[in-house]
Amino acid sequence: MDSIFFWASKILWALVSPDSLFVILLLSAYFLLLFGWRRSGRTLLGLCCLGALVIAVLPIADWISLPLENRFEASPKLPDTLDGIIVLGGFIDTHASDTWEQIQTNEAAERLLAFQALARQYPEAKLAFTGGIGSLDRSSSNEADNIPPLMTSLGLADRAVHLESQSRNTYENVIYSKEMLAPRPTEQWLLITSAAHMPRAVGIFCEQRWPVLPYPVDFRSDRERMLRLELRFAEHLLTLRQASREWLGLVAYYLTGKTAQFLPDGDSECVNTY
Repeated sequence: MDSIFFWASKILWALVSPDSLFVILLLSAYFLLLFGWRRSGRTLLGLCCLGALVIAVLPIADWISLPLENRFEASPKLPDTLDGIIVLGGFIDTHASDTWEQIQTNEAAERLLAFQALARQYPEAKLAFTGGIGSLDRSSSNEADNIPPLMTSLGLADRAVHLESQSRNTYENVIYSKEMLAPRPTEQWLLITSAAHMPRAVGIFCEQRWPVLPYPVDFRSDRERMLRLELRFAEHLLTLRQASREWLGLVAYYLTGKTAQFLPDGDSECVNTY
């Protein structure tokens, strides 16, 4: 069933992501005009133009990202000691890393920076990374394969890192990591992932009865400038794609019972606070 969910989610997202929908609607307008449905074609083309203009000038992605990024405290109070620190993968471009034979990170690299800083702050804590290959193309290496050389380059070669390399999505991140680490109920674990992704991740940890302290990073919305006009179509479309993916993921995970709550926050029972 997990494989069916993985494949279905990838295929569905390829069809309904904002950029894919935009292309599909444009092509539909073209074919309507081509085959003589001029009124319908012009109407659909006009809607595409209006949608492109709205996406280009308004920070729509910020409007839908902020409710996710506000669910957990940006700089939570940290305890004196931690039993473990776990970071979710998604910050290494494995295909580019394989191509150039050099580790390449992406826009979520703040996860790595936070992992490095907290590993130094808590020298006795267990360190864990979870991330395999999350794409349908299985030709690239596992993301976890890149962590040992990264730790060396970061000056943390002396720290052992538990590597989970089989997961393909966030749900499997948690399932396989729990099997690998066998955390005790009394242990205090800190979770690092992107702020917009944190509600979905925490929901899965809650469902698996693994209490964590959320440490969100990689904030994308500019909450001090939520009302602004700017002409950045490509940038806005990319951020809209990322934000809408999280909302769709929340819905899918909740409906399939993979998360304990639709939209967890800092008051959730399984969230550790100090």
